Amino acid sequence: MEFVMKQALGGATKDMGKMLGGDEEKDPDAAKKEEERQEALRQEEEERKAKYAKMEAEREVMRQGIRDKYGIKKKEEREAEAQAAMEANSEGSLTRPKKAIPPGCGDEQEEEDESILDTVIKYLPGPLQDMFKK
Repeated sequence: MEFVMKQALGGATKDMGKMLGGDEEKDPDAAKKEEERQEALRQEEEERKAKYAKMEAEREVMRQGIRDKYGIKKKEEREAEAQAAMEANSEGSLTRPKKAIPPGCGDEQEEEDESILDTVIKYLPGPLQDMFKK
């Protein structure tokens, strides 16, 4: 029976043993080859990072030229200036700085209400106008 089995498999029993977790032939240089492969991968990664760092540095030089030409400030510089202005305004204060009231808020609303009321009164008949004015 065993003989028939070997003929049917065509000598593949050795490979099947490996697939099933049997003894594997160990390459004596496998550790050395793996170490060389890992080193090559690290070196390629370093070269790639250096390449992209160089490209980004060139782009930044170009961006800075454009900023200088058109008088544009970097986002970090604008934020730093705004922060410095806020700190300068709040020196000596124990509370946080007050936010500016946008135009159109506050007292101006009351004036608009009065002018709207005046506008409506203008279109009323004379006796009604006198009643509202009192």
